[in-house]
Amino acid sequence: QVQLAESGGGLVQAGGSLRLSCAASGRTLSYYAMGWFRQAPGKEREFVGAISRSGSTYYTDSVKGRFTISRDNVKNTVYLQMNSLKPEDTAIYYCASGSNGAYEYWGQGTQVTVSS
Repeated sequence: QVQLAESGGGLVQAGGSLRLSCAASGRTLSYYAMGWFRQAPGKEREFVGAISRSGSTYYTDSVKGRFTISRDNVKNTVYLQMNSLKPEDTAIYYCASGSNGAYEYWGQGTQVTVSS
């Protein structure tokens, strides 16, 4: 059974940083693409960024230069380093694992709140 568990969310002031973690069991993350998504209150879930099997990373424009995705193959964990946080980054953040363009497994989400 594949399980993804996010952690690291919390309350931070604008301009601050947080690092989210996504730990996996039942699946070797390096064999799959890993994505980060977020959903703000009253809004649809949106793509934040992803890391491919080869380690290439992709980001939505609004977080480029501020967020970084990395992967630790030994710990079977993917990270989302978020710097220069803005109030509009406030959302529940989810990690997901997939292949062939589809994300099959999702974590439960972790809340990130950025105060102004």
